[in-house]
Amino acid sequence: MENLGTDLGTFGVYTFDFEHQSATQLRDSVQELEDRGWRAVWFPEVGGREALTQAGYLLSCTERLHVVNGIARIGSRDAGATHAGSVLLADAYPGRHVLGLGFGGARPGVKPLAAMAEFVDELDALAKESPNPAPQTPVRRILAAYGPKMIALARDRSAGAHTYHVNTEHTAQARQILGPDAFLGVEHAVLLEPDPDKARAAARAHLDVYLNTPYNIAKFRRLGYSDEEIAHGGSDRIVDDLVFWGDVDTVVDKLRTHVTAGADHVAVQVIGTEPGGTAMPHWRRLGEALLPPTAS
Repeated sequence: MENLGTDLGTFGVYTFDFEHQSATQLRDSVQELEDRGWRAVWFPEVGGREALTQAGYLLSCTERLHVVNGIARIGSRDAGATHAGSVLLADAYPGRHVLGLGFGGARPGVKPLAAMAEFVDELDALAKESPNPAPQTPVRRILAAYGPKMIALARDRSAGAHTYHVNTEHTAQARQILGPDAFLGVEHAVLLEPDPDKARAAARAHLDVYLNTPYNIAKFRRLGYSDEEIAHGGSDRIVDDLVFWGDVDTVVDKLRTHVTAGADHVAVQVIGTEPGGTAMPHWRRLGEALLPPTAS
């Protein structure tokens, strides 16, 4: 089997849109993405649909597409359910499912690093004693990671790390910690809007929740942004670093800076879609620019 970065391709789709789409629209969306040459689709778990059930449905609707949980929250199911679900998906769809695990937001009194290490310990123990047949293609696991210790845990206990809302400097730092072999997948938000005022207004609306939650603020401080840059909707610098905007060529050039910095794969999130809508017109344009000609 090829390594994870090669399997997923250099660029993939990351989307919240699926949470608001019917099963029929979900099916049509992933089938078109596959037909257009996208090799990987990432989606988060945001409190609605259950992560592994949705992954199974997306896999059942496609033939080649890789489906990545980005993330399945470790607080939303115990290790036993996570193990059982991921083993079945690995067996049913060899090499096409990636179990992206993450802490999933603040939980009072619970330390993310310790909780993740304990969860992974439980998964590994279950793998040794499971009554279910072991899949010929093993479960492929990555961890959401920002700080150096969590990135090191991802390196040592999984195939690699998945980051979310970070700048290219963080990508370079993460690659140093991971070393040359571990997988690094980087999500990045984009907006195909060349007007600076319109683009930054939409970007600030998207970033508002992230700029006002303690664990995200701590992350941005570690990335080198001052409290003044984080406050009041975010400075132009942090907004422009976290949401790449402009015409297609400008956005594509900026996305490639993550690859130059050390990312194996960049999961591109198109923002600005209303709930129930679709960013498919933008995925079509981005696919033409980002995907190999033979794949689109």
